[in-house]
Amino acid sequence: VQLQASGGGLVQPGGSLRLSCAASGNIFTINVMGWYRQAPGKERELVATITSGGGTNYADSVADSVKGRFTISRDNAKKTLYLQMISLKPEDTAVYYCNYRDRRGDFWGQGTLVTVSS
Repeated sequence: VQLQASGGGLVQPGGSLRLSCAASGNIFTINVMGWYRQAPGKERELVATITSGGGTNYADSVADSVKGRFTISRDNAKKTLYLQMISLKPEDTAVYYCNYRDRRGDFWGQGTLVTVSS
């Protein structure tokens, strides 16, 4: 499975971005996809996951921070994962990675940099 993330960039506080992650290769029907992020000097952390059936989960560690601002979604027909981000804050600055998981294990994209700064 290959994952290609895109949509990052420089945005001012309060701005919006939509990240996309296009998957290709041997995609299993049952899978979970997710977004992780790694801020400068910090460890990679889970942001949110979504199952192939559409069930979503936002990580407890970031739930309060991103609640109401980030929305994970997917289009199975397009094999694409999304992360809609609004009201961005400087603390959202990070490299965002998409992840695909099935019974074989984890697959990672290359990451897309989101910088929130005035």
